Amino acid sequence: METKLNPGLHRLACACLLGLIALCVGWELWWAPLRPHGSLMALKAVPLLFAVRGVLRARLYTLQWVSMLSLLYLMEGVVRAWSDILPLSRALAGLEIVLALGLYLAAILYVRPAKRAAKAAAK
Repeated sequence: METKLNPGLHRLACACLLGLIALCVGWELWWAPLRPHGSLMALKAVPLLFAVRGVLRARLYTLQWVSMLSLLYLMEGVVRAWSDILPLSRALAGLEIVLALGLYLAAILYVRPAKRAAKAAAK
């Protein structure tokens, strides 16, 4: 089922997903890595890469599971915003919180009408 129910929410989900991937890689390799010269923590972006194709094509199933996946990035952002010492790292953690929360809300709100329509059709 590939319906674009709300193009604005779909665009927001796409932007947040791509932004989150760029942030995860840039943060851990160049901007404020845990270790000098980058760290393997950049691999945390890999699970998000599996969702890119489905999210860009507005596949409801992909949007459902990526919304749950985004909660892990939200949790990491909260922990690092609270515990990191470097101001730049804290700012990046705040950006991660915003992007992960934006992805979660956009995906959930995009999928919600389709789920309601499927329930109504099943009755």
